Amino acid sequence: MSSTLTPSEESPVSRGSSVAASAGLGVFAAVIGYLLTYLLVGSEVRETFGDDIPEWKGVAWYFYEAHMVDIEATSRIGSFGGTRVLDLIGESSTASADLLYALPPLVLVAVGAFLALRWTVTDLGDAVVAGAPVTIGYAVVLGLGAVVAEANTEASALGIEATGSIGPVLLPAVVLGGILYPLVFATAGAAIAATVADR
Repeated sequence: MSSTLTPSEESPVSRGSSVAASAGLGVFAAVIGYLLTYLLVGSEVRETFGDDIPEWKGVAWYFYEAHMVDIEATSRIGSFGGTRVLDLIGESSTASADLLYALPPLVLVAVGAFLALRWTVTDLGDAVVAGAPVTIGYAVVLGLGAVVAEANTEASALGIEATGSIGPVLLPAVVLGGILYPLVFATAGAAIAATVADR
């Protein structure tokens, strides 16, 4: 006797539409994380960078740093140049700045748990299927965000060119922030909810 499931018997988290929903919630999780970061450090960004850097870019740097992604500042004057890594959260004067490190995991765990509860997942295998695709949307947002959040400056005096740029390092932004964070935390959230629901 065949054990193949009919469409009506198919697991609710095994369909393509469920993967799309998870990916969409990955985008949602990234946006929520960014907005919460804005609430915590928006005023500090305004004070620190003033009109030199768009506020939304400054907030994005904190958001990426909360994912353990380096924010690099590169400068070049003539033939001389250098790169340094900023420590925005560590040097922050905002009392709640350290909370930024907890935001991405908490948001992603909540999204994973929501998906598991939404689809009444009680099996750990299905929890992985529910939570892992969050990575798709999250990685797209963090990858594109790393590109647009870079700030560049150029100046010239006495025939000497000076350039500078500040922004998240792209590869870690995609791999560490965009893929590993949601893969670990959204899946963990789905697994926790599935375990609780199975009791």
